[in-house]
Amino acid sequence: MQAYLSTFKATPTDGRDTQTSLAQYETETAISDLLIVLNNPSDVRLNRAIHAQWAHTSLVQGLPSRYTSQDASQPWLIYWASQALTCLGIRLEDSTKQHTIDTILANQHPDGGFGGGPGQIPHLLPTYASVCTLAIVGRPGEKGGWDQINRQKCYEFFMRMKQPDGSFIVNKDAEVDVRGTYCLLVVATLLDILTPELVEGTSEFLRSCQTYEGGFASSSHPYYSAESDKPQVLSEVRPTLGEAHGGYTSCAVASWMLLQPYQRPEDPKFNVKKLVRWATAMQGLPIEGGGFRGRSNKLVDGCYSWWIGGLEPLLLDLLGPGNQEAETEVPTHVTEETDSESAWSDCDYGPAALFDKTSLQRFTLVSSQVSTGGLRDKPGKSADPYHTNYNLAGYSTAQHRVYRSLVAEKKLLDSWQSSEGIIKGSDEQLRKATWARICAWQEDEGAHFYLGGEQNRVNATHPLFNLMISHTRAMANYFYQQKGT
Repeated sequence: MQAYLSTFKATPTDGRDTQTSLAQYETETAISDLLIVLNNPSDVRLNRAIHAQWAHTSLVQGLPSRYTSQDASQPWLIYWASQALTCLGIRLEDSTKQHTIDTILANQHPDGGFGGGPGQIPHLLPTYASVCTLAIVGRPGEKGGWDQINRQKCYEFFMRMKQPDGSFIVNKDAEVDVRGTYCLLVVATLLDILTPELVEGTSEFLRSCQTYEGGFASSSHPYYSAESDKPQVLSEVRPTLGEAHGGYTSCAVASWMLLQPYQRPEDPKFNVKKLVRWATAMQGLPIEGGGFRGRSNKLVDGCYSWWIGGLEPLLLDLLGPGNQEAETEVPTHVTEETDSESAWSDCDYGPAALFDKTSLQRFTLVSSQVSTGGLRDKPGKSADPYHTNYNLAGYSTAQHRVYRSLVAEKKLLDSWQSSEGIIKGSDEQLRKATWARICAWQEDEGAHFYLGGEQNRVNATHPLFNLMISHTRAMANYFYQQKGT
């Protein structure tokens, strides 16, 4: 794929304008206008300082009044800004960290989990954002945030959300959503409160959410028989609720991988080949800048650089983790001297690459950056914390090759120090396998690729959590009572 354009030629239509075709044309025009003016395909820069200032201001001083509608998403706004700053390589002041810790802990509910703000009911999604924020800024000890998490109550909250078919409602009397399943599994994994009881049937639920396209929907139809007083769980086939979507797919695939220590070899699997085909088809054409769309026939959007582009390490692992151990030598950046298309478009990203990472990096740098700070959905849109975080996360995945090392995993398993889980019914062998598996993800230091040079580098992110690998390991080591590596 070539995302560098010399002329504009819109995607052909059948000559009948619709809202969809007009929006597609406007998007192609806006992106192409930015790409055509490039004198050199590598002449793009990450405006690190401006984005860092924008994210820091959002975190410390707050957001404009239009964000009042996001009152129930306070932990998310904090997480997005904190993780964006970490991805950019910005270290927060100790005072800012402590203020962030105190703010997050104020959202913890006495019955377990975290709400979207002080006094709000617990919800799986802000619980994820809260714990991930504490992984970034927190620490063990008094006022450090980690020891102040009520893990037992959090587990009890999770069990109250569990449904007979293995799914989870996101909060009391609410809907089932695979995003809630992911948020729960991330928190349970990091805090060492994952148990067989908690995840019974969850793999089957996730598998039932895969659509005919290959991606995943938000949920599936679990029940039938309106005459029965007791709901009956469908075994086969459970129709999906909705179409394949990038956000749901990312959450479903990451959830599946977090559950792998709890799965048996004979358990049914989802169709990985269909998933790969769908995910790769979501990357836009050159005229769309090589960004990703979230659904078939929709517009490209910078957040899907993570929700779909960030899937690549997970997809490669599902296809076979052994093929990722090979050491490779790849170009680390494209300079002004390599201005011919053949010099930069055929870069080898390592043992395998499912997406065009050059185009994805360029899409972020050219189409997603806002000159006043922050990153956006697409040209014509404003910057916001959500798109800033997920643009940078996808951009990071396009720069770095992060993989699950089987060698590292074996060393971690061998180094395990026997410990007892805090939750009754937890299995030490499963806890051991879970800890080793999430901590075995590492960066291949020889396979990074920075379009525009080292100055455009951002930190590598863990593909299962969207946290720095170091933050993931630190929290996991603490709660699993391990020294780590």
